[in-house]
Amino acid sequence: MAKEELLTVEGQIDEILPDGRFGVMLDNQHRIIAYTAGRMRRFRIRSVVGDRVHVEMTPYDLSKGRIIFRERTPGQAPARRPGAKR
Repeated sequence: MAKEELLTVEGQIDEILPDGRFGVMLDNQHRIIAYTAGRMRRFRIRSVVGDRVHVEMTPYDLSKGRIIFRERTPGQAPARRPGAKR
């Protein structure tokens, strides 16, 4: 049996919820609850309110999704770790 195709949509984070979840307003004006993908957690990519994100959703449940990419904001320098040397 083949795996179902995932839907990829874009949106903007509008709320931070407990347990690493986010409220995301999609471009088609639907609001979903999304969590960060494992690779984003592994590389400690932080998301804040107002970030543009790409979300993967399954066609079976269109109210939940997984954040797979956070777009860079123009003019923002990459964050440094607090103890990192230059």
